[in-house]
Amino acid sequence: MAESEERPGAEHWVPRDADLEDLRDAAEECRGCELWRDATQVVFSRGAATAPLMLVGEQPGDREDLEGEPFVGPAGRELHEALEAAGIADHGVYRTNAVKHFRFEQRGKRRIHVKPAVGHVVACHPWLEAEIAVVRPAVIVALGATAARAVLGRTVRIGEVRGMILESSDGTPALVTSHPSSILRLRDEADRRAARDGLAADLGKAAELIR
Repeated sequence: MAESEERPGAEHWVPRDADLEDLRDAAEECRGCELWRDATQVVFSRGAATAPLMLVGEQPGDREDLEGEPFVGPAGRELHEALEAAGIADHGVYRTNAVKHFRFEQRGKRRIHVKPAVGHVVACHPWLEAEIAVVRPAVIVALGATAARAVLGRTVRIGEVRGMILESSDGTPALVTSHPSSILRLRDEADRRAARDGLAADLGKAAELIR
C-alpha cells in the first residue's frame, strides 16, 4: 500500500464491550492497515487489566514481532531497568504500543526498523482507545514522539513537554518521556547513564500519581 493510500483503520475489528482477552484475540484478525502482511504476528500487549500504569511505545521491534510480546528486546531491557530504578513493580505495569505490527525494511537477512507513518498510528488508534477504556490506568506514560501523538492526539516535541503531567485525549493523566531505544543509540557511557537516569526519573514522576 502506498504512503498516500487511505488506510481503513482498525475500528471494524475492535469488538464492543470487550474485556482484555477479547481485544487480544480480536487483534489477531485486524487488517486496518497493510502492516499485517509482512509482520510475523500482531503484538498486542503485556500486563493485567488492573495495572495502574500504562506504558505506550511506538511499535514492536524485531524481537517483539518474533516473540509476540512488547518490550522483550534490547529496548525492553532498558525499560525494565528504569522501572526497577524507579521502584515500580512489574505487576503494576501494562505495556503496549501505538502500532501493533512491526514496520520494517528487509536488507538481506536483516529487518531494519522503519518508523510508522501517521496513517499507521491513526489506523491503529481504536485499539489503544479500547485498551485505555478496559484498563482505566491511573496514568499513561508515552515513550517517544510517536506514542505521544497517539496518547495526546497531537504532535509534540519531546524536549518541550518531557516530564510534564498532561492529559491524554480521553482525559487520563499522561506523561511524555523518551523511548528507551534512544539509550541504545548513544555511544558515550556517560550519556547512556544520564539517559537511563532521566528515564527512571520520569517514570518515578508518573508513579507518584499512583501512590
